[in-house]
Amino acid sequence: MPSALPPLPPDDASMPPGHPAGPARRGLGRSFTNVFTANISSSLADGIARVAAPLLATRLTDDPLLIAGIAAVAMLPWLFFAIPSGVLLDRIDRRHAMVIANGARTLLAALLLTLFATGTLTIWWLYVVIFAYGALETLYDGAIRAVVPAIVRRPDLPRANSRIEAGELVVQNFLAVPLTSALFAVAVVIPLGIGALSYAVAGVLAFFLPAAAAGAHRAHQAHQGHQGLPPVRATFARQLTDGFRFIMSHPMLRPLWFLSILIALFFAAAIATDVLFVLERLDVPEQWFGVFMLSGAVGGIVGAVVVSPLKVRFGAGPVMAAANFVGPVALVVMGFFPTVPVAVVCFAVSFGSTSVWNVLVMSLRQAAIPGHLLGRVHGTWRTLLWGTMPLGSLLGGLLARIDLTTPLLVAGGLTVVVAAVGYRFLHGLPNPEDVAEHALPTR
Repeated sequence: MPSALPPLPPDDASMPPGHPAGPARRGLGRSFTNVFTANISSSLADGIARVAAPLLATRLTDDPLLIAGIAAVAMLPWLFFAIPSGVLLDRIDRRHAMVIANGARTLLAALLLTLFATGTLTIWWLYVVIFAYGALETLYDGAIRAVVPAIVRRPDLPRANSRIEAGELVVQNFLAVPLTSALFAVAVVIPLGIGALSYAVAGVLAFFLPAAAAGAHRAHQAHQGHQGLPPVRATFARQLTDGFRFIMSHPMLRPLWFLSILIALFFAAAIATDVLFVLERLDVPEQWFGVFMLSGAVGGIVGAVVVSPLKVRFGAGPVMAAANFVGPVALVVMGFFPTVPVAVVCFAVSFGSTSVWNVLVMSLRQAAIPGHLLGRVHGTWRTLLWGTMPLGSLLGGLLARIDLTTPLLVAGGLTVVVAAVGYRFLHGLPNPEDVAEHALPTR
């Protein structure tokens, strides 16, 4: 099939240091520091919300179904709003999107705090607030992912994304979880207040981002205005399908998307009942469950730290192929040898491999997608990818009825098969700096 890829960009040596394809600099720049700090603050608030929501639910109802519904309501907005949020991000200033999303979440946190303080909070109000949180998260998450390639050079994308990944893991697992649990026992309003303040700080920091963070689509509109040309913009309805059309026309992203969806489906199935596996099969006391699961967080952080050096040493493709194979193998090993020491190591290896995979997949996407399409393509990618994970969880629950190790053995084994089938394709993937942008097909 003939390729629609444009010619490769000019050699890095011919570009100025500030250009996205220019020579490498030692640091990632003040703009990235701003984005990183804003995301740390927002991640702290997200972590507090994720811990506080089920704890609040237990104070409002003892119905297991209603409490389990908290997790479903939190993920549901990605099915409905990821693509519309992506379209919006490709129309407005992405800095404004960050301000709007976190400003609105600040108000939601204040509303939740007020409802609780006045004794008027119900489980249904909690559902509404969590759903709204999730809808705004689709906008903020898309904005962060789209802003990074606008302020960071292509060769530095893995390093930048690995720092963001590691920062989120550290804040949400090692700070938000123990902080929220401890403060919740003292007074519920304290963690809720810290969450509201953290969202506000992240929103304020967006005001100090440079004009480049607004997005390539804004620069294009400004250029048209200077030329006296009317803006050319497709209808909102048509733009809803732009991300899908772009992915399906791209020779690298199309198979990578389908491969990622299968991996997410089976991985979700493999770990769907990990709480029961740890408590009942490994016989870990309930009070130590959170500490035990930190092994996965530690592995994820290590993966985020080593991914950039590994990419430089071996190349993005070979590292992705290896990570995609090692992670599910660790799950299968844990199923065959269900002991605490083996499980600790396997959880760390599996989540570390996932972290390496996430950083490099994100970096390749950011390099391959034109700046004015980042919102739409990112939204489309996440809609189907994350939309399959609840199905994977259901599959894992059904498999666990046979035995608590069955999800690890069956779903983990299927992931190994997918990894083996896709190994050659992944091994041949280029580094982000070697990827040329692809044009959106017309119809």
